[in-house]
Amino acid sequence: MAVNLSPPSVLEPIAGVRLASTRAIKSKNRDDLTVLAIDAGATVSGVFTQNRYPAPPVQVCRTHLGVDKTNGDIRGLAINAGIANAGTLGRGLHDAQESCRLLANLLGCEARQILPFSTGVIMEPLPMENYARGLQRCAGKLIHDNWLAAASAIMTTDTVTKGISRQVQINGNTITVTGIAKGSGMIHPNMATMLAFVATDAAIPAPLLAQWQRDIVDDTFNAISVDGDTSTNDSFMLIATGKAGDGNHTVVRDAIAGVCAHLAECIVRDGEGASKLVTIRVYGGSDKETCLRVARAVACSPLVKTALAAGDANVGRFLMAIGNAGGNFVPDCVTMHVDSTPVLFNGGLHSEYCEEKTAAVLAMDEIMIVIGLGKGAYEATLKTCDLTARYIEINAAYRS
Repeated sequence: MAVNLSPPSVLEPIAGVRLASTRAIKSKNRDDLTVLAIDAGATVSGVFTQNRYPAPPVQVCRTHLGVDKTNGDIRGLAINAGIANAGTLGRGLHDAQESCRLLANLLGCEARQILPFSTGVIMEPLPMENYARGLQRCAGKLIHDNWLAAASAIMTTDTVTKGISRQVQINGNTITVTGIAKGSGMIHPNMATMLAFVATDAAIPAPLLAQWQRDIVDDTFNAISVDGDTSTNDSFMLIATGKAGDGNHTVVRDAIAGVCAHLAECIVRDGEGASKLVTIRVYGGSDKETCLRVARAVACSPLVKTALAAGDANVGRFLMAIGNAGGNFVPDCVTMHVDSTPVLFNGGLHSEYCEEKTAAVLAMDEIMIVIGLGKGAYEATLKTCDLTARYIEINAAYRS
């Protein structure tokens, strides 16, 4: 079960975005194909996986968005769960392009104005006849207030739907931001299998939208890890419809960032088999990259993650993981606390270290690990989870 995570009860509609979902791909008991129709005049920006085997839908998205990964002419998104359409070579690329052509015909636009997204099992082809019929059903029932259904339809091994809305006031106008995401396993920076779709009715110029997205993703979707594997399909889309007026304000950026931070944490809370949410803060680095390397080394260590699962105060595993990070720091300067309980000081056990107290903290379902490097003023924070036997069960049986 997810760690202290409840599904959203309400997601606010975004003027200029209509949605519909249906059962079409693989699932026998829930919707798994979603269409987002976007009014003309909206701006769309995307950030994608850095995996060297990007799935055909990612390749098509990059082409349709252009060099800057931002486009003011996108009119629709087609999103399917269950099959990732990755590792499918020429057929997969043809199917991703065909999905754009099919939806464009239904929405009355051009194929280049459609972006396709897929998530699920890698190296399986899409059932295009069912896919086409599903698109037709979706196109016939598009409505604005359908974000909750979409949040459910994009899930794979997720156990809880993930979504949130935030609203801010600017000069008497209400600006709304709504986002949904899916992700539970195969989660790691760069782009934490993860899909996220965030939309606002604010008007945000394309260059600014892209810049905000790049900055926000580093502190949210690129600051989480479940199992250390970066997916072939990871995509984060940011849509600004412009229906509610000028959004070039810090409060709008903060609202978007807040939505993304919430969705990113939800993904970790729902990590496959997770029983604990673990926040790793590394400070005192000579540069941010070193702080990130240390945080990721701890977050991705199977030995650390299994100790966390057991609540085992085997703190030598943390020392080992920190040392494996590399980067510019001196081991003899390292300190570490779990919550407020001291563990390491100057590279060895803290004089006040108590195994019983440390074990008690590690037994909690939400844990803060604070690591000091003693070299500078930079810091970084990463959220992760433990590694349990349930993770193995889920992934051993994933295709069956």
